[in-house]
Amino acid sequence: MPRTLIKDALAATAPTDAILLQGWVRTRRDAKAFSFIELNDGSCLKGIQVIADAALPNYATEIARAHTGASLEVRGKLVESKGQGQKWEVVAQSFTVLGEADATYPLQKKGHTLEFLREIAHLRPRSNLFGAVFRVRSRLAYAVHRFFQEKDFIYVHTPIVTVSDAEGAGDMFRVTTLDVGAPPRDEHGAVDNAKDFFGKKTFLTVSGQLEAEIFATALSNVYTFGPTFRAENSNTSRHAAEFWMIEPEVAFCDLAGDMTLAEEFVKYLIRDAKEHCAADLEFFGKFVDKELAARLDFVLEKPFVRCSYTEAVEILTKSGKAWEHAVSWGSNLQAEHERFLTEEHFKCPVTVYNYPRAIKAFYMRKTDGCAPDRQTVAAMDLLVPGIGEIIGGSQREERLAELREGMALHQLDEKSYSWYLDLRRYGSVPHAGFGLGFERMLMFVTGVGNIRDVIPFARTPGSAEF
Repeated sequence: MPRTLIKDALAATAPTDAILLQGWVRTRRDAKAFSFIELNDGSCLKGIQVIADAALPNYATEIARAHTGASLEVRGKLVESKGQGQKWEVVAQSFTVLGEADATYPLQKKGHTLEFLREIAHLRPRSNLFGAVFRVRSRLAYAVHRFFQEKDFIYVHTPIVTVSDAEGAGDMFRVTTLDVGAPPRDEHGAVDNAKDFFGKKTFLTVSGQLEAEIFATALSNVYTFGPTFRAENSNTSRHAAEFWMIEPEVAFCDLAGDMTLAEEFVKYLIRDAKEHCAADLEFFGKFVDKELAARLDFVLEKPFVRCSYTEAVEILTKSGKAWEHAVSWGSNLQAEHERFLTEEHFKCPVTVYNYPRAIKAFYMRKTDGCAPDRQTVAAMDLLVPGIGEIIGGSQREERLAELREGMALHQLDEKSYSWYLDLRRYGSVPHAGFGLGFERMLMFVTGVGNIRDVIPFARTPGSAEF
């Protein structure tokens, strides 16, 4: 007999005389002549009630082993439930404990703090909260691909190991096979990187953007979706050293088109989650963030405002707010500024565009006609209530001379980016793209406030247990 997932059993339209379920015991309640077992297999939030009659041949031996956390195989009948709050239950004809769990099992039926659950990341997916988080994560990953595939984008796998720093920040993890205690040295006493595995310094990627541009200038519309790494010592609820990024790159596209694509993408993911993860979102709204449903609907229903960086600075300086981080033209907007713009001033999602050139990456297109003391680039950040920045993107600099000027401004060695310059030498086109941090999007959709709780195994400063 094939196994039935519990989500399918709960969605059944008629009783059945034969069903096979496999899962883990959430709770067990014993009466004189039978036991009630709540069985869950992770396919959905709810478990199903299994009634095990004391007359079953192996009842006495097996029920004593069916503690919370144990795995069971149940064969029986799916029948209409006589209890409240459930349509179906299973009357067991046989049940077998496949794997025992004793009283030391950490996930007993009681409340657990997020801090405690992080300490048992190998078991926390069995909890209601994290089962829901990772089901939503799976669904949104599928929705990412569906969105771009429906728009005829081509999925490109960009390298994990790279020699280029797309952001120019320098916060990269080194990849090496050299003996760090006694590395080979050249005639000048410096570490001889030519003897390393790749013959040069290599790093874990911070972004697949530059490589995606290669394919956009050949295939037109492409996207990447994979892990990225930042060696930033930022121990905050919004930062992780390893996270997943979605990065579309679009040829023959300007900043306006880039902003439109970003808005469509965010709304698409929210709609998909609401349609396919309704029970999990209801759980988050009840136990994690009571404003979640209203905020998601708010983003879906409200038109996105577009506001230049210069306008945003003016709004912030005239707000009368006492900012923790001072606001001035030329400085980065902080989370408190971004949330004020979305939650208090505009009261809707906001796309801020045309940022100062000095605070943005070298590859962003210089804005034409701007004053020498207020040079800007065609960059944009999409801000949403509760989170702030969720997407960052730009129109890329397609002009060779201006790109070289930007590289000089950021003190980058042209030789290291010769291939990137070639994209402007040979058939250059206007193009644009953005990056969406997948975990940031998950935080927004679930209401979960810490990035450590929306990624299976968080990598943060001082933490790498698995």
